[in-house]
Amino acid sequence: MNVTLRQSRCEPGAELTGAVEWSLPVAPRAVEVRLFWFTRGEGTPDVSVVETLKFDAPRPQDRREFRFRLPAAPYSFAGKLIEIVWAVELVALPTKETARAEF
Repeated sequence: MNVTLRQSRCEPGAELTGAVEWSLPVAPRAVEVRLFWFTRGEGTPDVSVVETLKFDAPRPQDRREFRFRLPAAPYSFAGKLIEIVWAVELVALPTKETARAEF
């Protein structure tokens, strides 16, 4: 499973595009691509899924394009104790196999 992003730099309001691909032994029930942010570092981890695209009736081996409009906030941040990281994640259901690309 793989997530490929087309942009190397992302800004609020910009369009994020890319592609996901997978090769599984059997066809998954569904495949989701999620735009989300999460915290990394000290304290209680936080995560928020901003948008989810669901691909119904996927084949065992497939490749699909995706497009997300990036929200205004929160901004990515890297401090001494915590950082906010944005990512796109590919999830095959019901096995929950995943692949992720952070940006």
